[in-house]
Order: sequence, then structure tokens, then C-alpha cells
Amino acid sequence: MSKSFDASGVPRNVSPTDHSGDLPIPGSTEIGDKGKEPVIGRVGDILGDGGDTEERYTTSDDRRQVSFISAVFLIFNRMVGTGIFATPAEIVSLSGSVGLSLFIWVIGMLIAGAGMMTYLEFGTGIPRNGGEKNYLEYVYRRPKFLVTAMYAGYVVLLGWAGSNSVIFGEYILSAANVEVNRWNQRGVGLACVTSAFLIHGLALKWGLRLQNLLGIIKLLILLLIIVSGFAALGGHLKVEKPDNFSNAFAGTTGSAYGIVTALYNVIWSYIGYSNANYALSETKNPVQTLKRAAPAALILVSILYMLANIAYFAAVPKADIISSGRIVAATFFRNMFGTRAERVLSVFVALSAFGNVLSVIFSQGRLVQEIGREGILPFSRLWASNKPRNAPFMGLFEHWLVSVIIMIAPPPGDAYNFILNLISYPLAVVNVFVAAGLVHLYLHPFSVHRNPQHWNPPVRATLPIASFFLLSNIYLVVAPFVPPSPGQNVYQHLPYFLHCVVGIGILLAGAVYWAFWAVILPKIGGYELIRENRIGDDGWSSNVFSRRAIVKS
Repeated sequence: MSKSFDASGVPRNVSPTDHSGDLPIPGSTEIGDKGKEPVIGRVGDILGDGGDTEERYTTSDDRRQVSFISAVFLIFNRMVGTGIFATPAEIVSLSGSVGLSLFIWVIGMLIAGAGMMTYLEFGTGIPRNGGEKNYLEYVYRRPKFLVTAMYAGYVVLLGWAGSNSVIFGEYILSAANVEVNRWNQRGVGLACVTSAFLIHGLALKWGLRLQNLLGIIKLLILLLIIVSGFAALGGHLKVEKPDNFSNAFAGTTGSAYGIVTALYNVIWSYIGYSNANYALSETKNPVQTLKRAAPAALILVSILYMLANIAYFAAVPKADIISSGRIVAATFFRNMFGTRAERVLSVFVALSAFGNVLSVIFSQGRLVQEIGREGILPFSRLWASNKPRNAPFMGLFEHWLVSVIIMIAPPPGDAYNFILNLISYPLAVVNVFVAAGLVHLYLHPFSVHRNPQHWNPPVRATLPIASFFLLSNIYLVVAPFVPPSPGQNVYQHLPYFLHCVVGIGILLAGAVYWAFWAVILPKIGGYELIRENRIGDDGWSSNVFSRRAIVKS
């Protein structure tokens, strides 16, 4: 099923300025019609020309498997990984007091809310698979395909699913009372990420069901912690009741580095609010679903995070929280239920990590597929495929492969920590340009399209919120370059800023690839790149490039 749209993205026979009722908006679905595919028209078919020609973006209706509940848990599972079981200890240690740490969590929640609203505006305006790729392409149109190539470097070369797969291995082995070492930990992690890849690649419906189930289990675990925290406030503990609230700001640190790092960690605990944006072509009634699912998931996570922190403070003395490091939740369970409960917690954390891996590989595989559908990568047709089971198997495989390399290749210590830090940093850089793009649309509505009505999504973030999100991500990009206090370097032997420099380098590597593919080689070979938009047997559109010799007069 496909539909024809003009160069502005408006369906033929529909007034481009009429967005009332159930009429489509540019780059969106027909509101209220669950069977329609998202479409958007853009860029010409000859690389570097000045005109816009019609491009159809079509999908197949039978791939619309993501319901409201699944969309909520796509976001929930991505946000709630293993961080809430360990991060609060580091936040208290860096901030110095219970009161300031809770305040920092509130700031992180506000920044996440601004990010969610930014992605909600873009997602409801361009409701198709690909997330940031679409939003960057919509705003940064010249030089053509440069921003796509740079984003491709970020998507293709980094394996987000690797880190929580290793954590899954660590906690499963701990629950089984097996001594953890480098290879058995990574071996179990390999089984984790491989099973997630095969489930989503071969059984799409069952993968979504499993994600939803693990999301429910995570929710129950956090509710258990919260209810137990209320019991601790009433004095029902295996240890003496701590006194963390009577003088909550005692010990507040004056260290700028500590506060900066604490806020940085809290913000990253909220990353994932955009996860449903990556699969909107596969979402039932995507605009309405995203409008409800994203706020619902973020509000739920925010409430759970705050109450879980309060529960920890109700049951564990501040000194024990700071000394607990990665196992603050284990200390909490020991104080509430006794020493045997720590092994039960290991199972809980492992399940939470597996839910995160499922959510991550689901979305990242679709990003690889969308990059493949642009036609700019080698073997693009392979990465764009929906075969063999009407799922992006090869896109999922690419992310699985990179994740496995990241898990197994680096030795323990600095090299491994460097890889883990490298994975997350480029997202902050991407978000700077996403937020700046939205601010640009507000300030200069005529710059992208001659008619500002062409950008009229059903949800608006507003200029102050988009600006706040922009500033917060500039902070995330700049903060890691602040020299750490003595003894707080994340590496033993490497420069503390190395992962930031390499992360930016990965984005620039995409620009170098673009320069060779789109500029240098065509000039040397005397040809121009011609792009054709094709509809495959599976009903999904993709781009194919061919070379056309330039005839010299």
C-alpha cells in the first residue's frame, strides 16, 4: 500500500495549509487512521542539485505491531536499566548530601522532560522510523546527505547493547554463586545479546511481548523497593533506623566537579525517552500513540526514580550508601530482608539489564535499517532488508556484531571503561543539533520551507523548552572536558577526555566518508550520483544510487 505526495510532503488533492480535522499534516500520518503509513517528501534525486523532487516513503501495514503498551515499555525499558540500582550511591558521594542529591535528580527529570517534548514535536511531525536521522535531515539539508553520513557513523560504529549485556552476565553469575571473571561474565553477556537479537529478528511479536513482560517485572521490582522504603520509614528494618532526613543538606560539597559529574550521571539515567521515536513506522496510529506513550513513560519513571531514592535513604545510612558503590540496592535489600535477599536482588538486576538490552537492540537495529534505506552505505540493500521474517534482521545483526566486539575485544581496565563511555557521549552531540534544529525552526520558520505552515506538528515543545534542552545538551558535551578532582579520573592511565574526543571523531569520520563518496570520487571519476526511490517487494521504500557520466561539452 502506498500513497502519492508532492514535494512539500502534502498529499495530492489536499490543501497544504488545511490541517483541520482529520486531514494529514506534512510528514505525518492521517490522524485517527491507523492503517496509513508516514510519508515525507524531501531532497532532489541528483546529489548536489538545487531542486526538490517527489520522494515517497512507504511502509507495509503488516509491520504495525507496536501498540500503546509496547511503546510505553520501549521507553520504560530503555530508561530503567541497571542505573537506579547503583547510580544513587555515586550521586550522594559526589554531591555530599541527601538533600542536594534529591535536588539533582529533580533537575535531571526536568531536562528529560524538555528532551521528551523536543522529540515529541519532531516525532509527531515526522512519524517514521529513524528518530534523530529524520529530524537532522529535515533541518540540515545542505550539503545533501552530509548529516546522514555523519549520523551513520554514530549508528553503525557504536554498540549500545554491549554494556548492559555484560552487567547481565555479572549479576546472573552472582545469583548463581559463581565467581565472576572476565570470560564467564562476557560469555553470559554474549548469550544475552544474542538471544535478544534472535528474538527480535525472528519473532517480532514475541520480542515485543517479552519486552512488555520484563517491563512489568521491572515496575514490580521498583514498587517493591518503594513499598519497602515506606516500611523502613516506619522503623521496620533489620538494622537501626538511619537518620538521613533531619538534616538533609549536611555535608553538601562545594566541589564544582562533583556537582557537574553528579548531574551528568542523573541525566544519563533518564536517557531513553526518545526510544519509541525509532519505530514509528511500525507503531499503530503513531502520532496518537506517541503523544500518550512518551509522557506516560517519563512521568512513571520520574516518580519511581524519586521514590526509590527516598526508599534507599529511609533504609540505608548515608555513610553506607556512599561506601556501597555499585551495590546500594543490595545494601538496601540486606537491611530490609536480611543477607539472603542480596542474591534475589542479583536476579532482579539481571532481568532489568536484559529488558534494557531487548529495548536497545530493537531500536538500534531499526536505525541501521533506516541508514541502509538511504542508500549511502556499502551493501545498503542488505542493511535495508526486512527478510527473512518481516523484521530488520540484518540491521539487528549489524548492531549485534558491533556490541559483541565491544564486549569481547577490549581488555579489562581503562580500555573497557573507555569503550563504555564512548558509546554514550556522541548522543549528547547529536542532541545538541536536534535541539538547535528545533530552535531554528521556531526562530526562522521560512528558512527550511517557504511556507511555515509546512511545519505544523500536532505537538509543540515551545521555544523556551527547546532552548532549555539545547543548553542542557551543550552542558553534557562540555562538562566531560572539565578537569576532574584528584583521584576522580574515570581512567587510570588514559586522558579523562579521551572518549569525548574519539566520540566527536566518529561523527567526523562520517563526514570524511561523505566527502570521498559524494564529492572527491565523483570529481575524479567524472560522474554524478543519481538517486532513485524504489518500492520493494515488502512494501518499504528505499533509495538506490547509480553513476551517470558527465558529458563534457
